[in-house]
Amino acid sequence: MSNNEQSSALKVHKLTFWEAAMIVVGANIGSGILGLAYSSRKAGWPILLMWLIIAGVFTTFSMLYVAETALRTNKPLQLPGLAERYVGKLGALLVFISVAANSIGCMIAYMTGSGRILAAMLGIPNQMGSLIFAVPAIIVVWLGLKATGVAEKIISTGMMVMVGVIIAASFLSDKANVSGAIYTNWTYAVPVFNVAIFCYIAQYAVPEMARGLRHDPKKLAPAIVMGMFLTAVLLALVPLAVISLTGPEKVTEVATIAWGDALGKWAFFVANIFALCAMMTSYWAVGGSFLTNIVDMFHFKDETNFFTRLVSVILVCVPPFYLAYSGMVGFVDAIYLAGTFGGVIMSILPVMMLRGARESGDVEPEWKCGWYSAGCVQTLLIVLFCGAAVYAIFDLLGMLPKAW
Repeated sequence: MSNNEQSSALKVHKLTFWEAAMIVVGANIGSGILGLAYSSRKAGWPILLMWLIIAGVFTTFSMLYVAETALRTNKPLQLPGLAERYVGKLGALLVFISVAANSIGCMIAYMTGSGRILAAMLGIPNQMGSLIFAVPAIIVVWLGLKATGVAEKIISTGMMVMVGVIIAASFLSDKANVSGAIYTNWTYAVPVFNVAIFCYIAQYAVPEMARGLRHDPKKLAPAIVMGMFLTAVLLALVPLAVISLTGPEKVTEVATIAWGDALGKWAFFVANIFALCAMMTSYWAVGGSFLTNIVDMFHFKDETNFFTRLVSVILVCVPPFYLAYSGMVGFVDAIYLAGTFGGVIMSILPVMMLRGARESGDVEPEWKCGWYSAGCVQTLLIVLFCGAAVYAIFDLLGMLPKAW
C-alpha cells in the first residue's frame, strides 16, 4: 500500500471477483426491478427490453470510465474525490448531488416498498414494516465494505435462486399468457427509459469495487460487466413474468404483491421475500457508497472514527425514512426522478473524469477502456441521457401523457 493510500480516510478491504460483481447486482437489483412491470405496463415489454439493452450498454460504458479513472489514481477516493481531482470543485459538488439524489431516491423506494411488503405479509402498519427492514440494513452499512461484499454475495445468490423459482413457476402456470405481454405503445415509451436508467445506475459503486480490487485491478472490468449482465437478465425476466401472469391491468406498483397473489400463498411469500432481499442488498450497496461519498466530500479524516461514522450513517438513513412517510414522494415516482436527474450528471461527469485522468493521472493502469471510450460514443451517451431528462421536465410540467 502506498503512502497516499495510507493517508486516505477510506480504508482498503480486499474483495473477491464475485463479491465485487455481486455489489453491482446488489446495487442494481432493488426497488427498480419491483417497479419495472408497473412503469412499463402501458408501453409494453418489448419497449422495456429495448431500453434495458440500450441503458445497460451505455451505463456499463460509463462505469468502465469510472473504473479506469479510479485505477489511474493512487489514493482511494470516492466519486466526489475523483471528480474534484480531475474536473474541479464544481464537478465534485455535482457528482455528490447526483449520488445524494440517486441514493435518497433509492432508499425512499426501499423504505416505502419494504413497509408495504411487510405490512401485507405480517399485518402490521407500513411504518413498522419499514423500521423492521431498516435495522439489518443499517447494521451492515455501519460495518463497512467487507461486510457489504460478503453479505451481498450470500443474499444475492439466494435472491437469484428465489427469483429463478418464481419466474419458472410463472411461465409454467396455466394463468400465464406471454403473448399478452408482447404489445407496444410508443406514446408511453420514453419514460420507461428513465426508469431503466435508474435500475442500472451503479457508477457510485465502482470506486468501492476499485478500492476492494486494488490488489488485482484486471478483475475490476470483468466484475463490472458480469454484474451488469446478471442485472440485465433479471430486469428483463421479472417484468415479463409479472405482466404475463397478471395482465397489465392488475400490476401493482410493488409488482411482487400482485405476482404472489396470482400464483398462490407460497408464491406470495417467496416473491416478497425476494423483493425484501433485493431491496436489502441494494440498500447495503447504495447506503455504504453514499456513506463513503459523504466522508470523501466533506474530507473527514477517517471513515472508521466512531463520531464520523455515526454522523454519516444518520445522514444516510434518516432523510429517506422521513421522506418516505411525508407523502411527498411515491414509490415509482422516486425511481423515475432519481434515475432521470442522477443519470444526467452520471453521464457527463465520468466522461470528463476519464479525460482528466488520462491527462494527469498518477499511474498508467494495467487495464484501460477500449473503443467504447471514443469521443463519438461519449457524445452519444451524454445526448441520450440528457434527452431523457428534457422529456422528464416536460412530463413534470404536465405537457406529456403520464406513463403510469
